[in-house]
Amino acid sequence: MDVPDWIKKQKIAENFEVVKGEYDMYKDFTADPSGYFLVRINREDKLIEVAHCTNEHVITKVFTGKIAYELFHTIIKAGVISRLDHAAYLGTELKKAEIALQRNEPYEQE
Repeated sequence: MDVPDWIKKQKIAENFEVVKGEYDMYKDFTADPSGYFLVRINREDKLIEVAHCTNEHVITKVFTGKIAYELFHTIIKAGVISRLDHAAYLGTELKKAEIALQRNEPYEQE
């Protein structure tokens, strides 16, 4: 494959390659041993609320904030997430919740 135009001005490794992203939600999913998160919008207080749950469905912490960035950094510092793919998923969900809160649009966690 040719080098994309937006990269041509950069220094390129000899073994440069373009890798197509792929994900199968059934084959590739692995649960995080640290648990999972429930994300919701609290419109009354204008906050995003995130509950950390164990895999036995017990809530251990609730995190609140107005923007995704402050929430995912606080969650990482709290040590309640152990998988990079889970952290990436959570960041995506938090950004969706932030945008929905700002625009007063509905939000539903995937």
